Amino acid sequence: MKLKLLILASALLSTLAALNSCNSDQAEEVSDKLDYNFHIRPILSDRCFKCHGPDAKKRESGLRLDTPEGAYAALKDNPKSHVIVPGKPEMSEVYLRISSKDTSEIMPPPNSNLALTENEIELIKKWIDQGAEYKPHWAFIIPEKAKLPKADKDWVRNEIDYFVFSKMKQINLEPNDEASKENLLKRVHLDLTGLPPTLKQQEDFLSDNSEKAYEKVVDQLLANKHFGEKMALPWLDLARYADSHGYQDDGLRTMWPWRDWVIHAFNSNYSYKKFVSWQLAGDLIPDKNKESMLATGFNRNHKITQEGGVIDEEYRIEYVTDRTNTFGKGILALTFECAHCHDHKYDPISQKDYYRTFAFFNQVPEKGIFGTIDASFADPPNMAISNDDVKSILNFVNKKDTGRLDVMIMQDSLNIRPTYLLERGNYDAHGAQVTFGLPPDIMKFDTTKFQKNRLGLTQWLFDDKNPITSRVFVNRIWEQIFGRGIVKTTGDFGMQGELPSHPELLDWLAVDFRGNGWDIKRLVKQMVMSATYRQSSEIRKEHLNKDPENILLARSSRTRLAAELVKDLTLYSSGLLNEEIGGPSIKPYQPDGLWEVATSGRGTLAKYVQDHGSDLYRRGMYVFIKRTVPPPSMLIFDASNRDQCEVQRLRTNTPLQALAMMNDPTVREASRVMASTLADQKNSSQEKLEMAFRKIVCRKPTDQELKVLQEYYEEETTYFNINKNKAIELLKVGETKGKPEVKTIEKASLMHCIQLIYNMEETIVKV
Repeated sequence: MKLKLLILASALLSTLAALNSCNSDQAEEVSDKLDYNFHIRPILSDRCFKCHGPDAKKRESGLRLDTPEGAYAALKDNPKSHVIVPGKPEMSEVYLRISSKDTSEIMPPPNSNLALTENEIELIKKWIDQGAEYKPHWAFIIPEKAKLPKADKDWVRNEIDYFVFSKMKQINLEPNDEASKENLLKRVHLDLTGLPPTLKQQEDFLSDNSEKAYEKVVDQLLANKHFGEKMALPWLDLARYADSHGYQDDGLRTMWPWRDWVIHAFNSNYSYKKFVSWQLAGDLIPDKNKESMLATGFNRNHKITQEGGVIDEEYRIEYVTDRTNTFGKGILALTFECAHCHDHKYDPISQKDYYRTFAFFNQVPEKGIFGTIDASFADPPNMAISNDDVKSILNFVNKKDTGRLDVMIMQDSLNIRPTYLLERGNYDAHGAQVTFGLPPDIMKFDTTKFQKNRLGLTQWLFDDKNPITSRVFVNRIWEQIFGRGIVKTTGDFGMQGELPSHPELLDWLAVDFRGNGWDIKRLVKQMVMSATYRQSSEIRKEHLNKDPENILLARSSRTRLAAELVKDLTLYSSGLLNEEIGGPSIKPYQPDGLWEVATSGRGTLAKYVQDHGSDLYRRGMYVFIKRTVPPPSMLIFDASNRDQCEVQRLRTNTPLQALAMMNDPTVREASRVMASTLADQKNSSQEKLEMAFRKIVCRKPTDQELKVLQEYYEEETTYFNINKNKAIELLKVGETKGKPEVKTIEKASLMHCIQLIYNMEETIVKV
């Protein structure tokens, strides 16, 4: 009962903290020199664009405020008056209307339920007075390195800190002190490898008082084989990687060699340019080989139907659509899918632009349906991987047997397939024929400069004048490290996405990243070496009052581990983790009958067959993902089902998560195994509890925490002395061998204490 109360109390406190952080708005900030993108456009978008914006069908009075041509034009019913007269607000109809007290004249009209505040009216007046300068959307302006702002020289450690400190000072916030060495070590280990530090690593860092102690740890982690796994995990979400085809039959596919390549690419520190270019066009590069061909599996990760009775062309179009949408959202952070059926309502992406992009991915000689479930683990075009390949060029692929291994890849037809604009997005409603291209507002696709194929697409993507590619990736890595992107809407840099909290910093990092060879490890090191990253996560009163969401980064944010990493921490801290890299996906413990009730009954995936032995203890990223029935223990902690491109996981806080940590067989087995290991050691129960705490939470327990654990241990010892049979049954959980009849009472008591530690909020939270 005490265990349950402690867990429920912990869950309640974390929930209240999460709710509290959402109850205050960010303080307003007004600059002397107003910027259209950051000060004016958000107001116009929220209050004016509904009737005077890009949607021609809803535009009233022919008046348009989203373009300078429309804004500077004369009124249709009064040619002597103009919507906006730069430098003269008193002659600008917009200002006269929004500041009017006459309810028949004021804009927005009262019946719209929209209104401008006095501050917003003054901002628009000041902007008009300053010249009413319009700018392209901020994300479509080529980034430049701004001059480093002033900052406290004693606090800053690299360029990142200058920008962060400057923003803090605008609302009189002071940065937190540096985190304790224990917390900092756990944080950087989890961020760079997804695994907690061992006791030896904790002791080594705590005893190293040299100036380079922390940097030494960072360099070791960047070189660690598990770095590639941690970096690959979000990319698998983006690339919609899974082990089944999806749709109703949801048959088996063998795409795990592509997943292993992603891990290999991050570990080998392939530049982001090479990493993406190979995935989009590795079959078209001049010196292509089996590795670059394997990388193109990125664009074959989409769902594929294997059901009879479907219309072949309909599903083929679905696959090309998926590839186009994934490119738009995953690489450009734009909602391309909104232009599939009509011109985008907010962003400068026309339906024609959509299908010109679509043309790049429309050249694959594929069918909408191919074969049955099991007849096609890798639909054509595909590539065979031999044992000789694994010994040579694909020496990272963990091929465990000598059987045939096929994997899907990209390959264009010999002849160019014509691409048509599809009316309302319908596969059989051909409109005008289109050729290769991309939205010109981002950057023109110059056919005299770029090849008219997917290789040309990558040339456009990594051209020095492309304003968006480096910004998007830098922002995504920032989110992984700091818990929130500089642009919060990681998958939407468009008009409806959030503005960057630190635009100058984002641009500085984007230019710096591109100028240093798109070096991913260098970028990650830059972030984790900053003073911004090293702050403690202590929340002071002024934080809650001025910046409850920690947008300005005056402290470190507390973020829960991804679902896969919760499993990894549990296995690793207990000594159970199988640290093998790559290989076929595995099927761990799972409640009986889940696959059976959600399947068509056909194929090898109709019934769940659990793996055994060391495969049970692989990392979470290797758990088999069946799209129609994703791993339940992962979904509870907000993992993706990999149905489509996902660049940002939800973060929920539910009682189910606490129940999972209390009852999941992996957590219980890990607790048993650690208890057995500790029981064999010749030290006191208090010392054993302290060691367990340090292995799991990665810091020394306080006296009060140790007192609670010791009291609970004694209670459980008393209980199990009376109920020894229950202790024996408890110690049978999991498949690893043990001796429940030896030191039974001590092991059972320790096991429950360890399970309590695993259920602490701090255990699965990066602090």
